[in-house]
Amino acid sequence: MSETLPIPLRQATSGDLPAINRVIDAAVMGWKLPERVKRLALPSYRYDALDLDHLEILLADSLEDGVVAVAACEPANPADLPEGRAGLLLHGLYVDPRSQGQGIGQQLFRAVEEKVRQEGYDGLLVKAQPDATGFFQAMGMQGLESRVPARDYPYRYWKPIKTPA
Repeated sequence: MSETLPIPLRQATSGDLPAINRVIDAAVMGWKLPERVKRLALPSYRYDALDLDHLEILLADSLEDGVVAVAACEPANPADLPEGRAGLLLHGLYVDPRSQGQGIGQQLFRAVEEKVRQEGYDGLLVKAQPDATGFFQAMGMQGLESRVPARDYPYRYWKPIKTPA
Protein backbone atom coordinates (compact mmCIF):
# COMPACT_ATOMS: atom_id res chain seq x y z
CA MET A 1 0.00 0.00 0.00
CA SER A 2 1.52 3.33 -0.96
CA GLU A 3 1.03 6.30 1.35
CA THR A 4 0.20 9.77 0.10
CA LEU A 5 0.13 13.02 1.98
CA PRO A 6 -2.79 13.19 4.40
CA ILE A 7 -6.02 14.16 2.70
CA PRO A 8 -8.31 16.66 4.47
CA LEU A 9 -10.99 15.02 6.62
CA ARG A 10 -14.26 16.66 7.60
CA GLN A 11 -17.69 15.92 9.03
CA ALA A 12 -20.42 15.10 6.54
CA THR A 13 -23.49 17.24 6.08
CA SER A 14 -26.78 16.39 4.41
CA GLY A 15 -25.54 18.10 1.25
CA ASP A 16 -22.78 15.46 1.03
CA LEU A 17 -25.17 12.50 0.79
CA PRO A 18 -25.05 12.19 -3.04
CA ALA A 19 -21.22 12.16 -2.98
CA ILE A 20 -21.16 9.75 -0.03
CA ASN A 21 -23.45 7.34 -1.82
CA ARG A 22 -21.42 7.56 -5.04
CA VAL A 23 -18.33 6.43 -3.08
CA ILE A 24 -20.31 3.62 -1.42
CA ASP A 25 -21.75 2.49 -4.77
CA ALA A 26 -18.30 2.39 -6.38
CA ALA A 27 -16.77 0.53 -3.43
CA VAL A 28 -19.54 -2.07 -3.15
CA MET A 29 -19.51 -2.73 -6.89
CA GLY A 30 -15.82 -3.65 -6.50
CA TRP A 31 -16.54 -6.40 -3.95
CA LYS A 32 -16.04 -10.05 -4.89
CA LEU A 33 -19.72 -10.94 -5.05
CA PRO A 34 -22.04 -11.82 -7.92
CA GLU A 35 -23.24 -8.68 -9.74
CA ARG A 36 -26.88 -9.41 -8.94
CA VAL A 37 -26.12 -9.72 -5.22
CA LYS A 38 -24.27 -6.39 -5.25
CA ARG A 39 -27.13 -4.63 -7.04
CA LEU A 40 -29.72 -6.06 -4.64
CA ALA A 41 -27.67 -5.26 -1.52
CA LEU A 42 -26.50 -1.80 -2.58
CA PRO A 43 -29.54 0.19 -1.35
CA SER A 44 -29.03 -1.12 2.19
CA TYR A 45 -25.49 0.31 2.29
CA ARG A 46 -26.42 3.82 1.20
CA TYR A 47 -26.90 6.57 3.80
CA ASP A 48 -29.78 9.05 4.00
CA ALA A 49 -30.61 12.13 6.07
CA LEU A 50 -31.92 10.01 8.97
CA ASP A 51 -28.54 8.28 9.25
CA LEU A 52 -26.94 11.65 9.94
CA ASP A 53 -29.01 11.83 13.15
CA HIS A 54 -27.22 8.88 14.77
CA LEU A 55 -24.04 8.26 12.78
CA GLU A 56 -20.94 10.39 12.76
CA ILE A 57 -19.72 10.39 9.18
CA LEU A 58 -16.20 11.51 8.30
CA LEU A 59 -15.22 12.28 4.73
CA ALA A 60 -11.89 12.34 2.97
CA ASP A 61 -12.36 15.27 0.61
CA SER A 62 -9.81 15.81 -2.15
CA LEU A 63 -9.67 19.19 -3.87
CA GLU A 64 -9.21 17.47 -7.23
CA ASP A 65 -11.69 14.61 -6.89
CA GLY A 66 -14.16 15.66 -4.17
CA VAL A 67 -15.27 13.04 -1.64
CA VAL A 68 -13.12 9.93 -2.15
CA ALA A 69 -13.71 8.04 1.10
CA VAL A 70 -16.27 7.71 3.88
CA ALA A 71 -16.14 6.40 7.45
CA ALA A 72 -19.27 6.18 9.59
CA CYS A 73 -19.40 5.24 13.26
CA GLU A 74 -21.79 5.03 16.19
CA PRO A 75 -21.83 3.53 19.69
CA ALA A 76 -21.78 -0.27 19.43
CA ASN A 77 -24.47 -2.56 20.80
CA PRO A 78 -23.04 -4.12 24.00
CA ALA A 79 -24.23 -7.57 22.81
CA ASP A 80 -21.72 -7.35 19.94
CA LEU A 81 -18.75 -6.39 22.14
CA PRO A 82 -16.34 -8.35 24.31
CA GLU A 83 -17.83 -8.88 27.77
CA GLY A 84 -17.82 -5.75 29.92
CA ARG A 85 -16.47 -3.45 27.20
CA ALA A 86 -17.87 -0.28 25.66
CA GLY A 87 -17.00 0.42 22.08
CA LEU A 88 -17.56 2.41 18.98
CA LEU A 89 -18.83 0.56 15.91
CA LEU A 90 -17.14 1.44 12.64
CA HIS A 91 -20.40 1.15 10.72
CA GLY A 92 -18.75 1.53 7.33
CA LEU A 93 -15.45 2.49 5.74
CA TYR A 94 -15.57 2.95 1.99
CA VAL A 95 -12.84 4.18 -0.36
CA ASP A 96 -13.52 4.88 -4.02
CA PRO A 97 -11.64 2.18 -5.98
CA ARG A 98 -9.71 4.88 -7.89
CA SER A 99 -8.32 6.13 -4.56
CA GLN A 100 -7.60 2.78 -2.91
CA GLY A 101 -4.03 1.84 -2.00
CA GLN A 102 -3.06 5.43 -1.17
CA GLY A 103 -3.43 5.29 2.63
CA ILE A 104 -6.77 7.12 2.73
CA GLY A 105 -8.58 4.21 4.38
CA GLN A 106 -5.80 4.01 6.97
CA GLN A 107 -6.10 7.74 7.63
CA LEU A 108 -9.86 7.48 8.19
CA PHE A 109 -9.38 4.41 10.40
CA ARG A 110 -6.86 6.31 12.56
CA ALA A 111 -9.28 9.24 12.84
CA VAL A 112 -11.97 6.87 14.15
CA GLU A 113 -9.43 5.38 16.60
CA GLU A 114 -8.79 8.90 17.87
CA LYS A 115 -12.53 9.40 18.33
CA VAL A 116 -12.59 6.20 20.44
CA ARG A 117 -9.84 7.68 22.64
CA GLN A 118 -11.47 11.10 22.93
CA GLU A 119 -14.85 9.65 23.87
CA GLY A 120 -13.39 7.19 26.40
CA TYR A 121 -14.50 3.95 24.77
CA ASP A 122 -12.57 0.72 25.42
CA GLY A 123 -12.13 -0.08 21.76
CA LEU A 124 -13.34 -0.22 18.20
CA LEU A 125 -15.63 -2.86 16.65
CA VAL A 126 -16.19 -3.56 12.98
CA LYS A 127 -18.44 -6.04 11.22
CA ALA A 128 -16.30 -6.42 8.12
CA GLN A 129 -17.27 -7.34 4.61
CA PRO A 130 -15.23 -10.51 3.88
CA ASP A 131 -13.09 -8.76 1.21
CA ALA A 132 -12.01 -6.21 3.85
CA THR A 133 -10.88 -8.56 6.61
CA GLY A 134 -7.22 -8.30 5.58
CA PHE A 135 -7.33 -4.50 5.87
CA PHE A 136 -8.79 -4.62 9.37
CA GLN A 137 -6.30 -7.27 10.48
CA ALA A 138 -3.47 -5.09 9.13
CA MET A 139 -4.86 -2.23 11.22
CA GLY A 140 -4.42 -4.35 14.36
CA MET A 141 -7.94 -5.65 14.77
CA GLN A 142 -8.52 -9.17 16.10
CA GLY A 143 -11.36 -11.50 15.20
CA LEU A 144 -14.03 -12.05 17.84
CA GLU A 145 -15.41 -15.51 18.49
CA SER A 146 -19.15 -15.91 18.19
CA ARG A 147 -20.94 -16.26 21.50
CA VAL A 148 -24.24 -16.94 19.73
CA PRO A 149 -23.42 -18.25 16.23
CA ALA A 150 -27.00 -17.90 15.00
CA ARG A 151 -26.96 -14.20 15.93
CA ASP A 152 -23.34 -13.00 15.70
CA TYR A 153 -21.99 -11.74 12.42
CA PRO A 154 -19.03 -14.01 11.55
CA TYR A 155 -16.55 -11.27 10.54
CA ARG A 156 -16.51 -9.19 13.71
CA TYR A 157 -13.22 -7.56 14.65
CA TRP A 158 -12.21 -5.72 17.81
CA LYS A 159 -9.32 -3.44 18.63
CA PRO A 160 -8.78 -2.34 22.22
CA ILE A 161 -7.78 1.32 22.37
CA LYS A 162 -5.90 2.84 25.26
CA THR A 163 -7.27 6.18 26.36
CA PRO A 164 -4.96 8.90 27.70
CA ALA A 165 -4.51 8.76 31.48
